[in-house]
Amino acid sequence: MNTGDLADRLERFGGSEAERRAVARSVGDMADEGVFARDAGYDLTADVVLGELADAPDGGPADRWNWWLGALEVSHGDYARFQVRRWAER
Repeated sequence: MNTGDLADRLERFGGSEAERRAVARSVGDMADEGVFARDAGYDLTADVVLGELADAPDGGPADRWNWWLGALEVSHGDYARFQVRRWAER
C-alpha cells in the first residue's frame, strides 16, 4: 500500500497533514499485519479505507479511523492496537 498516496487522499476528511500521515501509517501497519485480510477475506486497500471512513460519523481522519477500528475490535478483536492516539505537528 502506498501510504503517501493514502495520506493525500485522506485530505477530503480534513485534519492536519500530520494527522493524515499518522492514519496512513497505521493503515499501512494494519495492511502489513494482514489481520483485516484474514478477517474480511479481502485485502485492505486505500479504496476500502476511504469507503469505510466516508461511512463514519463526522470528524477528522483519526476520529473516523478510530471509529471504524472500534467496530472491527468489537466484531473481531485485535484492532485496538492500530488506533491513532496522537501525532506530532511540524
